Amino acid sequence: MKQLLKHVVLLGFLLAFLFSNQVLAQTIEPPVEKVVRNTSNIQSEYGSGFGFNVAMNNFGFNVGGEYRKVVGPSTELMTSIRIGGLRDASEQTFTDYLFGQQIIPNKYQRAFAFPLLIGLRHRLFTDMIQENYRFFVSASMGPALAFSFPYFDDTNDNGYREQFSNFYEPVNDIFTGWSEGDWHMGGTGEIKLALDIGGNFSRLNSVEFGYFFYYFPDGLQLMMPNQPIPLPNPGPGQFPYETYPPGHPMEGDLILEPSFEDQTFFGSPQITFTFGWLW
Repeated sequence: MKQLLKHVVLLGFLLAFLFSNQVLAQTIEPPVEKVVRNTSNIQSEYGSGFGFNVAMNNFGFNVGGEYRKVVGPSTELMTSIRIGGLRDASEQTFTDYLFGQQIIPNKYQRAFAFPLLIGLRHRLFTDMIQENYRFFVSASMGPALAFSFPYFDDTNDNGYREQFSNFYEPVNDIFTGWSEGDWHMGGTGEIKLALDIGGNFSRLNSVEFGYFFYYFPDGLQLMMPNQPIPLPNPGPGQFPYETYPPGHPMEGDLILEPSFEDQTFFGSPQITFTFGWLW
């Protein structure tokens, strides 16, 4: 009997040992396999692209077209041409309730600009972010043309829009005054962070944030170069500006002094949306 009891106890220890090893084997996790990320190579997905873009900045809206050419595994050469408004960032628009016309105080000229940009785009985070979202940084520069034309009918050619003195000089509409306009040659450039969206490499969908600028060495006179000299203490019903006295060759005309200078540099944050095709 004692001998049988010894065999039973020995068998119990053996079973307990085997069971504990089995449990231990089940709780040990297997080694983690290394995940191989896809390295970006846009050169293997497409070679060229074309798109239409709309840009918004402090000067208004710009519209144009853009062509891209892949020149490396993560690099593109790009060129774009646009047309858009050009204005002073301080401009504010008000409504003339007497005539129902929109007025921009102190504005002297309207202007349109035609920038031509050539630059490079380079993809970032190629081993971290997969193909559905492709981040790029880009820089480009090039020549720019601007066309400026009068904002109002400056009858006496004194650089100020008179309304209540010897003259009334109405504001031109957007299609008036072009025959008196001038062309200006300058330069342009931009720096952008871009995001191309989508894993379909036949469609171009891109949004870009950056800084855009113009430089015109000869300057553009968009705001009034002259302003009338105000009277120090005008009386009730008295005209509030100084005029030339009786007997003067310019009797009754406003006495003006220099005001806004011409502007050579125009800069603004900008957001751009591009839609097109890749092939």
